[in-house]
Amino acid sequence: MARAQYFVVLHKNEWKVSFEGHHYGPYRSQAHAIRAAIEAAHADGDNGDDAQVLVQGGDSEFRAEWTYGNDPYPPPG
Repeated sequence: MARAQYFVVLHKNEWKVSFEGHHYGPYRSQAHAIRAAIEAAHADGDNGDDAQVLVQGGDSEFRAEWTYGNDPYPPPG
């Protein structure tokens, strides 16, 4: 099975989570969007699916922020 990927994006000047072609949010900040994405990805992981959160940087490239089974849950901070 493919890895579920949650993308934290700045879309129309609002922080959102993109998953399977749909945008969720907006969130008050990037940190809130990341937290929401990690919650969703963690739920997928608990259901047996591989899941990851990626965050879009200022250069429009994505970087891995959190991966189920590799990173602590809940994340620090």
